[in-house]
Amino acid sequence: MYRLILVAKFLIADDHPLYREALISALQPLFENVDIIQSDGLDSTLEALQQHSDFDLVLLDLNMPGCDSFYGLIRVSQDFPKVAVAVVSASDSVEVVCKVMNLGAKGFIPKSTPTIVIAEALKQIMNGKNWFPEDMQTDIEDYVPAIDIAKLVGELTPKQFRVLRLLQNGLLNKQIAFDLSITEATVKAHISAIFRKFNVNTRTQAVLMLKYLDIVE
Repeated sequence: MYRLILVAKFLIADDHPLYREALISALQPLFENVDIIQSDGLDSTLEALQQHSDFDLVLLDLNMPGCDSFYGLIRVSQDFPKVAVAVVSASDSVEVVCKVMNLGAKGFIPKSTPTIVIAEALKQIMNGKNWFPEDMQTDIEDYVPAIDIAKLVGELTPKQFRVLRLLQNGLLNKQIAFDLSITEATVKAHISAIFRKFNVNTRTQAVLMLKYLDIVE
């Protein structure tokens, strides 16, 4: 069986227990000694990263609680720039792969990837190289992203990002306050902070900044 002869420490960030167990089962035979930490949402992922500074790789699901499209990847990449991140996703959209690459991920591994291919992907990523599905390479090279807003979005707090998402959904301040169990004054304060960080003056301008984050399944 294909085995990487090294010690490795992973953080598997995915909210589906069965998939985490499946990924652990796939990882363990690949290494002589492997340490695997698990998380099931953005908050627990950030907490794990704060507690452990020696992860070789974070395997990150895009759609677990708190991540909301690419926000989880942006948050992890911005807050822990020295930690390599590979996205593990059920999506195989070229646009998603290209955005993931543009936002700082070192790899994109579809959840349907065979174990032997996962092994090669991990080997390349942990050796400092990027890895993306071979059958997407041409499309990736041809893709030109519309805009990279990772730095700007990374400056938003999780609460500010949730407010912005609700603005995108067309909710009024009163509705946002109800959904988030906060006051309208707090909502207005969050919106003012978003405007300041994005250097915009209207809700429409702020919402347009999120267009790049929309995932096409």
